[in-house]
Amino acid sequence: MRPIASLSVAVRSERFLNASGLQMLRATWQYRGFVWGMVKREFQVRYLNSLLGSLWAVLNPLAMIIIYTVIFSQVMRARLPGVDDTLAYSLYLCAGLLPWTYFTELVVRCQTVFVEQAGLLKKMNFPRITLPIILLISSTINFAIIFGLFSVFLVVSGRFPGWGLLAFLPLLLIQQGFALGLGILLGTINVFYRDVAQFVGVVLQFWFWFTPIVYSIALLPESAKRVFGLNPMTGLVSAYQQIVLSGTWPQWSQFHLHVVGAGCALALAFFAFYKLSGEMVDEL
Repeated sequence: MRPIASLSVAVRSERFLNASGLQMLRATWQYRGFVWGMVKREFQVRYLNSLLGSLWAVLNPLAMIIIYTVIFSQVMRARLPGVDDTLAYSLYLCAGLLPWTYFTELVVRCQTVFVEQAGLLKKMNFPRITLPIILLISSTINFAIIFGLFSVFLVVSGRFPGWGLLAFLPLLLIQQGFALGLGILLGTINVFYRDVAQFVGVVLQFWFWFTPIVYSIALLPESAKRVFGLNPMTGLVSAYQQIVLSGTWPQWSQFHLHVVGAGCALALAFFAFYKLSGEMVDEL
């Protein structure tokens, strides 16, 4: 009887998650005007009263790409093992750093979004799940601008990887699905335990250095490679770097667990949010 009972509980849980997820998606779609209005407002507030306005959205990432290129390829003379190219390390660094920044921006902002928007949550009646969705769209627009400039730089420098660059899209979809799930879960918990945001900030610093962004994983011993392989961002970042440097498509079979992990993160986040969202306003 126990296996049957366990199976029944699992089925009910799956139905619950599917139903709650669909309800949240339906509510988000019904409030799509509110979502786009909030995204537009966020960009207006960010560049309000500035002389160059939204042009800063282009100048800031452009300056970052130029700085990394000059410092690492010219000043530090950084090189990748086995690669005789003055720009290779700069491209390697940007290929890993830009998606990582996209990932952490969503996680960091989602974990405090409910606390930061406490006034809005108390005054207006709207689906609270739209707040992380707004951040997802906003961070995606920011990344699209930065990555567009990076792509132009690849073309100008004669190192554009061709159609292989399209492989970024499914990888980024997996990555940001995981980031959204993690962000919503942390944001929900942070409403009740404010230490979460401080703890995650420290964890992300360690996570960055345990991800092969500024160094090549080929330099690590085999034992360390196995440990670093447990980091879900290692495979994704390595794939981004491989695409940019060699223009080759990644082996999709190695991302099966990443897809499962992103799905589990979203399911757990929706479950926790659905259970605790009713108590959020009282806690805030």
